[in-house]
Amino acid sequence: MSLLERLNSDMKQAMKNKEKEKLGVIRMVKASLQNEAIKLGTDLTEADELTVISREFKQRKDSLHEFEKAGRQDLVDKIHSELAVLEVYAPKQLTEEELSEIIKTTIEETQSSSKADMGKVMGALMPKVKGKADGSLVNKLVLQHLS
Repeated sequence: MSLLERLNSDMKQAMKNKEKEKLGVIRMVKASLQNEAIKLGTDLTEADELTVISREFKQRKDSLHEFEKAGRQDLVDKIHSELAVLEVYAPKQLTEEELSEIIKTTIEETQSSSKADMGKVMGALMPKVKGKADGSLVNKLVLQHLS
């Protein structure tokens, strides 16, 4: 079942169960997927869908940090519930240990040894962990392994 089919199915269920917040998040994600398909001019591949879901996730995480700084607990709670809905559609996130293993392997594959090789390592690594790990965490761990 494609992501769009799954979203449609979950949207119908949310309507039946009168889950307004879940319905709103699903509609936003669905609209983002459709906008991306229009922008690309073709049907979305699984990688494209993953990119859109990751973007939605990141936007909400960024908003969460801003709302926490501003002391807006009402909005923080809303974003937390939206993130909970989005997590259902996002791929399973890698643990720090799993990510470290992938980084070590990639460093060996690219024969990198210093921070000067950071770009080479990141270029080879990001396609492997796309959507499965936060970019800032990946960057931090790569720096640790290269130093």
